[in-house]
Amino acid sequence: MKKIVIHSEYIKLDQFLKLSDCVPTGGMAKALLQDQAIKVNGELEERRGRKLYPGDQVVVEGSGSFVVEAKA
Repeated sequence: MKKIVIHSEYIKLDQFLKLSDCVPTGGMAKALLQDQAIKVNGELEERRGRKLYPGDQVVVEGSGSFVVEAKA
């Protein structure tokens, strides 16, 4: 599981997908979400504005598993 460090209280899912190099653009993030290829904490997610907080786990089909971490 790859760790993605954020420098704020939360990060939106579409921004997270770009930060984790799963997609290069927000438009591609939208398409990926529509394909139901993303799970957040074990549940399918379709909202690109979903707020992710430290400790949340994200699984992206074809890209792997990630965990959100706060900057120490």
